[in-house]
Amino acid sequence: MTINLSKGQQVSLSKSGGGELGVVRMGLGWKSARKGFLARLTARDIDLDASAVLFAGHEPQDVVFFQHLTSDDGSVQHTGDNRVGGAGEGGDDESIVVDLRRVPAHVDQIVFTVNSFTGQTFEEVEAAFCRLVDESNGQELARYTLTGGGRHTAQIMAKVQRSGAGWQMTAIGAAADGRTFQDLMPAVAQHL
Repeated sequence: MTINLSKGQQVSLSKSGGGELGVVRMGLGWKSARKGFLARLTARDIDLDASAVLFAGHEPQDVVFFQHLTSDDGSVQHTGDNRVGGAGEGGDDESIVVDLRRVPAHVDQIVFTVNSFTGQTFEEVEAAFCRLVDESNGQELARYTLTGGGRHTAQIMAKVQRSGAGWQMTAIGAAADGRTFQDLMPAVAQHL
């Protein structure tokens, strides 16, 4: 059963029958909000990029994004860059797979961001979402849907963090500005 998260809401990543999740996928989907023939004809494709920044406390340890597809320890993997988004059918346009069992012990948070590499604002994006999926069975665990568009070029989407012996996910949904994850680091720091 999927939990639809609202901004700031947290969900435990324990399996319903007990035990902890092993491998999860953070999926990102979107489509262009362009309306009408001329708007579609003259507008550029929207290239949103998903990134995952691994932290130990407040210190970044590694990042996974379209130019660095696998974390140095191999626990986090980006499945590849999508430069145009989807048609809004609800499938993932970009995904980041996290093997929670292999994340180094000193890493206590992984923050997921999305930015408009081509510089369009979220006013030009619709049907954007991030979702967390249990890779062992394909079950969607949680979904956070972006609402309201906005003149910003990025979002701090969500984070997974260690909680006792397991992990939990928090929907952040904070607007930010930047075309790369590096541009977003000051905004990310506010959510650690």
